[in-house]
Amino acid sequence: MATSDKHDGVDIGHDRSHDAMHDETHDEMQECIEECLNCHAVCTMTLQHCIASGGDHTEVNLIGLILDCAEMCQVSGNFMLRGSPYHVITCAACAELCRACEEACRAIADDEQLSHCADVCASCAEACDRMAQMGSEE
Repeated sequence: MATSDKHDGVDIGHDRSHDAMHDETHDEMQECIEECLNCHAVCTMTLQHCIASGGDHTEVNLIGLILDCAEMCQVSGNFMLRGSPYHVITCAACAELCRACEEACRAIADDEQLSHCADVCASCAEACDRMAQMGSEE
């Protein structure tokens, strides 16, 4: 919806639908930043849990995926925080790593921390997918 505003006696057009779209994009990005930073924290804590637990929890592929996921989440969150136009790329990679980490965490049954990590990774992957798709629409 376009409206006109007077600024110092000059009529300037103002597109309120653009403002609503910008607010929605900002809200989506803020949610994604929070998801990424939370996922980074949970993966880092889960890594400590796995090391302390030993056995299957210290399998090199699981540890590697948890580390990769934690790092990519932090990088992606940082790209969005500083407004990098390349956050679309990091978000796409982050979503992929989060899905892989989720799958690896779910592969070990009966572990509350790994189950929680998988849930957080799934949520982060969804948020990052939305951000990556938003960027490809522009």
